[in-house]
Amino acid sequence: MNTVFNRRTVLLAAAVGASTTLLQACGGGDDEPQRNIVEVAQNNPDLSILVEAVVAAGLAPTLSTGMLTVFAPTNAAFAALLSELGVTKEALLADKPLLTAVLTYHVLGSRVPRADVPLGKAITPVSGGFFKIESANGLKITDGRNRVSTITATDIQASNGVVHLVDRVLLPANKDIVATASALPDFSILVEAVVAAGLATTLQGAGPFTVFAPTNAAFAALLAELGVTKEALLADTALLTTVLTYHVVPARVLKAEVPINTAIATVQGQTFTVNASLVITDQNLRTSNITMADVFTSNGVIHVVDKVILPK
Repeated sequence: MNTVFNRRTVLLAAAVGASTTLLQACGGGDDEPQRNIVEVAQNNPDLSILVEAVVAAGLAPTLSTGMLTVFAPTNAAFAALLSELGVTKEALLADKPLLTAVLTYHVLGSRVPRADVPLGKAITPVSGGFFKIESANGLKITDGRNRVSTITATDIQASNGVVHLVDRVLLPANKDIVATASALPDFSILVEAVVAAGLATTLQGAGPFTVFAPTNAAFAALLAELGVTKEALLADTALLTTVLTYHVVPARVLKAEVPINTAIATVQGQTFTVNASLVITDQNLRTSNITMADVFTSNGVIHVVDKVILPK
């Protein structure tokens, strides 16, 4: 009897041991990440400047709790930022408001693994503002200043979220729609028109707005179509206001969010449509091509068009 009992005991112990080994090998049992996001960064020597920045900004407690996603710039990314801004690391770490604004722009208020990233759509970090992620030769982030960063590693697990590594520090937008257009020489007539119509203050406001922005060539073609001079067009503020507000949508609409073949309401009141090839059809059945999409600003987004669209 004892021999049988002992044999059963040995077999049971062996089975339990094998099961435990199998669970450990397969990641079963208590295999949840034990390090929080800050500790994960501290454990990665390539994130040492990020850790210094987080501590200097007083954000370590915030990033140690909750459920978050952090796009973590590497040391090389920070080195490139210092060169871009023309400052030393010490100066950057001493500028707490700037540091806080930049760091919180890299944080989402929920856990977003690679598989759940909304490609092409506006992503809002805890700081406010937005950026987008696209899948083209890898995962690319376009920040508020239209700078591009590559996600070099994804889904680094932490007890309070997930970390993705990026090779460039993201920066929030610092120019509104008018300032952005003013900085681009191909929109000088558009800026003149906006100022002449008294719309600059509106388009510098909080928004958000989406502006379908005609180039100088588009305005030149319109002048020929209408048989008027630029001076005459700029002097007709009623017409100018009607035309310009027809190019403005009172919401932020990125390219991936444009409703295809659906009436899009404008600030002017009338609508236009956009097809899958990004061709706009206005109220007069005239067409205009979106030649460049998703130029980000602090209060919305600009899409460049090659023809001025007209309401009825």
